[in-house]
Amino acid sequence: MLPQLLAQLFKKPFTNKHPRKYIPFSSTTFFKDVRSGKATMAPPIKTPERFRGKIVYEKEKCIGCKLCLKVCPSEAILFKDDEKKIKVYLARCTFCAQCNDVCPVSCLHMSEEFLLADTEKYSPSLIVE
Repeated sequence: MLPQLLAQLFKKPFTNKHPRKYIPFSSTTFFKDVRSGKATMAPPIKTPERFRGKIVYEKEKCIGCKLCLKVCPSEAILFKDDEKKIKVYLARCTFCAQCNDVCPVSCLHMSEEFLLADTEKYSPSLIVE
């Protein structure tokens, strides 16, 4: 078993990376065919009611009470003292929506956006400010 393990350490992975910039060539030709009308794509399914997707933060409404920091189980929310506002790291978020429930001015809520995959943990697309 040890030789097999060592051999696999130096092989390339069999899977493709998820974000769109890494889609294989065959998929891109399919999307071109869809645009030109040669092929059809099944419409996406509607997200269920009360779906917990990407967090939306309305910065103007935030009063800086820090209640969201206290209830966040994954410590995904950081308080910026200079602005009295928050920063949410979606790579650490568990999408429990406790921050939304505790916010007294409702400046945090969940969207229907669910395609959040990225190759970098601290990518700007995974940080909500």
